[in-house]
Amino acid sequence: MPPVRYIDPVKELGGLLLSVEKPARYVGGETGILANTDEPFRSLIAFPDLYEIGMGNQALRIIYNSMNGIHGVSCDRAFAPAPDFEKLLREKNIPLYGLDTGISLSVLDMLMFTIGYELGLNGVMTMLDVSGIPLHCDERGDEYPIVIAGGPAVSNPLPYSPFIDAFWIGEAEAGFFDLASELAQMKKRGEGRAALLERIASSDNVWVRGKEKARRAIFMDFSAPPSGASACAAVYPVPSMKIVQHHGTVEIMRGCPNGCRFCHAGYWYRPARLKSQDVIFRQVNEMAAKGGWQEISLSSLSSGDYDGISELVENLNQSFSHLHISFQLPSLKVSGFSLDLLEKISVTRKSSLTFAVETPHDAWQMAINKEVTRDSVTAILQEAKKRGWGKAKFYFMIGLPVPEGEKSEEEEIVSFITDIAHRTRMRFNINVGIFIPKPHTPYQWAAQIGGEKAEKKLDFIRSKLKPFGHKVSVSDTLISRIEGLLSRGDERAGILCEEAFNGGSRLDAWDEYINRDKWLEILEKNREMTEPIFSGKNTLQWDSIDSRTDGEYLLKELEKSNSAVRSPSCKEKCGLCGVCSGKEEKPRSSAKAPAHSPPVGSFVNHKKNEVNNNEKERADPSIYRVLFEFSKLGSAVFHGHLSLIEIFSMSFRRADIPVLYTQGFNPLAKIEFASPLSTGISAEGEIAAADFAGEIPAEKFMQALNTGLPQGIRIERAEGFLVKSGMKKYSLASLLWGFAYSGIDGKTDYVNASGEKAYRQSRLENGSSLFSLKRNAVLARNAASGDETGWTSYFDAYRLLYS
Repeated sequence: MPPVRYIDPVKELGGLLLSVEKPARYVGGETGILANTDEPFRSLIAFPDLYEIGMGNQALRIIYNSMNGIHGVSCDRAFAPAPDFEKLLREKNIPLYGLDTGISLSVLDMLMFTIGYELGLNGVMTMLDVSGIPLHCDERGDEYPIVIAGGPAVSNPLPYSPFIDAFWIGEAEAGFFDLASELAQMKKRGEGRAALLERIASSDNVWVRGKEKARRAIFMDFSAPPSGASACAAVYPVPSMKIVQHHGTVEIMRGCPNGCRFCHAGYWYRPARLKSQDVIFRQVNEMAAKGGWQEISLSSLSSGDYDGISELVENLNQSFSHLHISFQLPSLKVSGFSLDLLEKISVTRKSSLTFAVETPHDAWQMAINKEVTRDSVTAILQEAKKRGWGKAKFYFMIGLPVPEGEKSEEEEIVSFITDIAHRTRMRFNINVGIFIPKPHTPYQWAAQIGGEKAEKKLDFIRSKLKPFGHKVSVSDTLISRIEGLLSRGDERAGILCEEAFNGGSRLDAWDEYINRDKWLEILEKNREMTEPIFSGKNTLQWDSIDSRTDGEYLLKELEKSNSAVRSPSCKEKCGLCGVCSGKEEKPRSSAKAPAHSPPVGSFVNHKKNEVNNNEKERADPSIYRVLFEFSKLGSAVFHGHLSLIEIFSMSFRRADIPVLYTQGFNPLAKIEFASPLSTGISAEGEIAAADFAGEIPAEKFMQALNTGLPQGIRIERAEGFLVKSGMKKYSLASLLWGFAYSGIDGKTDYVNASGEKAYRQSRLENGSSLFSLKRNAVLARNAASGDETGWTSYFDAYRLLYS
């Protein structure tokens, strides 16, 4: 094995990080990192897309937390670089690295990819290539890591097989972590890459090229209380920048009982399994107390099918609403839609109304095994409008293999929306996707709509609905074709993706990075190979993967679709699909959990709090303000001002410090910063303040907050002040005089706020850089003493104002 290389991006790249977009993606240092350099078996979980996408992925968190709980194993994490950062790495000859330890991906024992969608293959190639790992499996010697992939996108592993050594088929909790523990022991005994890969390939749940059959792993203990490595509920690490799905996630149900025939996830994650309310409560508590999340998603494929969902949400609200924690239910089917339930999850923040209609005609609904009618949607919206909702979102798909009707699908979609808008007097956000047939579903034999035909349908929908004030967004027809190619293709589909990668295409799911011209050229040049895939006439390339769902059952479901016949859900009657061994099993009911809440307010002076409680009716109640000074160094300098606000808000919740919140629809923690700090400038004396109902001891405030802050951010000083009712509450910005700066020359300059921009510009013109500047102090005006021209420390200013 080559010597292990660790990269420190701040030291090795320094100010060059300021030349790329969102440098915080690449510096790590978040709260709750778990990987270390001490364990002998080095692994890494990679997500083949950008940081802000991957850090919200539940599978990545489960694998990261569980792997780091195995004795002898360290598991770092990495994400695909954006093209600007990839270019910088190549120019500086620096390989891609893990965010926790800085380990180069090329020296790992095992590199794991979790692939949730087919277009992630381009990200896989990018991460391998920029790490110096050969793209093709047969080019890797003993010095390279074993590359293994899992996730729903590899239910057909063939397109990925030229680049991935082995595939875990199914859910990682059902045996993968036991396998990883065994691999760590094998390495400890001195066994090499070949022996480890042979052991991996021998697993019933692993597919490698040439293997006759691999069986999907199903985690049947999903409803049991987590223990050992998985007990942390996948809380860590907590992102230090805003991500796309910026909320905590607690999975309440895995699988779905409804059997929508187009839905790959619904078939791939059978059977539906419920988590008990007691376990959900504990995991929500950890998301709030350890993660610091204010918004928590109760995740599942169909939340309304969780037995006792209304009682669950009500109990959660009773326990957590006083902490200003709100809950999301991301997927409610229309047939089980409950405005009472939505109002329960809107106690803290108003939830949006979303209708996944998919196809608008009643007979087509039966064909895809759904039940959504115009009348039911209209009735819900009319009642919702009375209760204060003013907006709604609709999801449709074109290209579904449904029986022909009197009108085309685009005409039916326009008619559906126009009719409901007329009856409700509302305008809608409408998303129209393109149906892509998936393996292991009844529609795996279906044709995929052509690009030109799809574009005409989408143009028709936009042209008819936009003039009436509806917002219409549609899928990209080229990206849908690429996804369809990888969904049902063989090794040749992967090689076409490699050709696009070599032609400069990056992160194919992103409009700004994909090389459209190159992909169009590839698809046109390879029509003879790709058309059988799009037409559904190719053989089932994925037959070596046993999804546990019976093939005859899928054929019967396809026949029912062609006849527009609905199948009952698993909750109504077992469909004998084979997953449950032919037994008529229904998802288990959840045990009702008593309402309970985590301990809060450890540092509150209750006597003082009672005084403030008596003042609640006052328009100007007394408050207790903690003024604090903090440093921002190392990797933390790449967090922008908005990220800093979120970092401190989450840190207050992690520290169990009961900061006051604003009133209204979207309550925010009452935290104020004296002045924003430019990204890339380090700081030793930044000033901020937070408001509380009762007294907070300054030392305990510092100790509790410093425990949960990201690397590089630390409270250096704190002092509390009682601001009585009737006293003027000075904002920090209103007292701002200026700043103390020092550069690499060690010289300290004082500059007032109005001249700061000119000062920094002069330093840049003199050959300095933002990265070489340090802001030593934020200074207050001598307003309390009557001297408006001089300056003092904020702490002295506050003592004069409030002592």
